[in-house]
Amino acid sequence: MQPKVLGVLILARNGARTGFYQDPYTYEPSFTESTALGAVESFQLGSYLKSTYLDSSSPLHILDMPLDPTHPIPPNQVHVHAKAGGEGATVFDSSIALLQGMFPPTPRNKITLANGTTITSPLGGYQYVPVEMVPDSSDTVLESWVDCAAFKKHITKVYSSQEFKEKAQEAKHFFGSVHDYVFGRPTTLENIVYDYLNTELVYNQTFAFRLPPTLIEQARGLANYHEDAVFSDKEVGGIGNIAGRTILHPILRSLERIAFDDDPLRILLIETSYQPFISLFHMLDVLSSRPDLAGIPNFASALSFELLRGPAPEFRDFVRIKFKNGTDDSAFQTLRVLGHEDEAIPVTEFIYRLEHYAIPDTKQWNSACGNSRWFPFENTLSTATEQTSMMAVVLGTLSLFAFAMFALTAFIKHTMNARGARRNEAVVQQHRSCNNTTFQNYATFVASEKAGLLP
Repeated sequence: MQPKVLGVLILARNGARTGFYQDPYTYEPSFTESTALGAVESFQLGSYLKSTYLDSSSPLHILDMPLDPTHPIPPNQVHVHAKAGGEGATVFDSSIALLQGMFPPTPRNKITLANGTTITSPLGGYQYVPVEMVPDSSDTVLESWVDCAAFKKHITKVYSSQEFKEKAQEAKHFFGSVHDYVFGRPTTLENIVYDYLNTELVYNQTFAFRLPPTLIEQARGLANYHEDAVFSDKEVGGIGNIAGRTILHPILRSLERIAFDDDPLRILLIETSYQPFISLFHMLDVLSSRPDLAGIPNFASALSFELLRGPAPEFRDFVRIKFKNGTDDSAFQTLRVLGHEDEAIPVTEFIYRLEHYAIPDTKQWNSACGNSRWFPFENTLSTATEQTSMMAVVLGTLSLFAFAMFALTAFIKHTMNARGARRNEAVVQQHRSCNNTTFQNYATFVASEKAGLLP
């Protein structure tokens, strides 16, 4: 009996883009932008997700989602996050293209006004699915490796390892061969040149005609080794897995919402870059059975966490994880995770074994990264809710400070006025005393004169 799909959590990589450079020691990103190719890739992924999880004829149709394909999507059943930093603009564009394929326009997306006029949404009933983003400087969920002190130390440790040095020695011949095709860019294992070569190969015909056919495969292999070493760790809870540990929290929380909280949520889509895939594959022990997945996933790849309900009488819930490596795969491939030979793992076991490694908030992120932050403005936030709470704290602190300054100013003014009043009163009393003495002396003089006592 086919288990029922209660909901799905989709981790999707952005589609193709222009060239993208990251500092090899800090991973600070450069500017990049979307291309029409990338939009098509993401749109096709969205269409595939629709046919898999939303079409009424699909055996994996999500429970409680509309069976009528023309029915507008209920907004409380779909939640979308998109990364803002790094490749953020490209990631956001890819999320929109994916949603266009997953939730296409429908003529039923309309409203009737009070005067009886019926208005259909633009573009034949376009469905506007909200996309939540966090400012790139505050995104400790989808770009947690940037500004993380411990991760920078981890990068240095990787580059100084004996294995990395041996790999660099093996790659010397490649770097000598590729030197003439990268136009002055550093040709070292630290500064991987694959992204530049691949971008030029796809969009620059003159370059594509000149590049020897074996160089791009060698560059991809070295890039896979480099990124897999940087975004992984020997320990599941190690800092090298920071990209997976921060994204794990919304995944686990959404599984709990769907399975245990009687929540209307049915689809969580997280549109992001490639780094979390690498870390999650290590954390979930995917590579022991699929070593070919070590490294960078293709553009428009997707990792699906299906929440399944087993048959009666137990009605036990399970998690099944699938992966589609961009356009290289025509369909999802089921992954074996955490040492299980079965296709699915009980959701309670899945959460229990991983929740300890998840980083749920900014405070724990700062702790894991060894960042020292003491002033409210320096705190980074992982969610809009945290951002609102922090703003309230900051405004409250400023208001309290302003009130204290006002009270202090009033106290000082009152003290000075009191001192001035006492000083004036003393002067008046002194003046009165002098006047009284003068008057008494004058009266004595007049009396003496009248009595003939004066000469």
